[in-house]
Amino acid sequence: MLKGNFFQGLGYLGEGFGLIRRPGLRLFVIIPLVLNILLFGVLFYFMAELFAGLIAMAMGWLPDWAWLQSLDWLFWLLYGAVILLMLAYGFVILANLIGSPFYGYLAELTEKELTGQALDTGGGWMQILRDIPRALWREVQKILYYLPRALGLLILGFIPVVNLLAALLWFAFNCWMMALQYVDYPADNHRVSFPALRRGLGARRLSAFGFGLPVALLAMVPVVNLFVVPAAVCGATAYWVREAHIAEK
Repeated sequence: MLKGNFFQGLGYLGEGFGLIRRPGLRLFVIIPLVLNILLFGVLFYFMAELFAGLIAMAMGWLPDWAWLQSLDWLFWLLYGAVILLMLAYGFVILANLIGSPFYGYLAELTEKELTGQALDTGGGWMQILRDIPRALWREVQKILYYLPRALGLLILGFIPVVNLLAALLWFAFNCWMMALQYVDYPADNHRVSFPALRRGLGARRLSAFGFGLPVALLAMVPVVNLFVVPAAVCGATAYWVREAHIAEK
């Protein structure tokens, strides 16, 4: 039987948006936010330049008919769709790779804000620098967990009739991954292993899906998704403090 509270899980992201506005947490929200904006601004600029060249090449292959030459706007609509898909499926992975050292410390500060007790992880900027390799390795573990399962769901999507179920499974899996992704930050601060984290979230699966659902939806909204990531870290920390029930190993 599934355990947890789905509706309570839904509330954690909203609580996270409230927490990121607190003075003691703002700095570790702003730094990765600025880094993400700069990175994606550069990536989208070069993608636009590349796509403009591809459009010009494609238009050069078409017959010299006026109505065909006016179809370049359709290609730009395609570019917009590609950008949206990138934001939906690639943003969270890249944003977390960039900001993972900061998000671990943000989770630590959030836990202190919620409980009034400091977590003894060394603290400070030097600790953030020392934690970079470990934080990146945790992100790699999550990617390695995600990819084979995503590939399996992608294959199911090509099977007639089954692909209708695959779409629902894909979305449910993304909700689960969002919970796993962000609760990992406070879990890592407590030195909980990645397998232990998965078991712990599985024990409160309804709460985990409730938390992951709005995160998965808002991650697909341009601009909003820039703020979802730090809010999700804070919301996941609130989840950890209140109901994670994960054995610290």
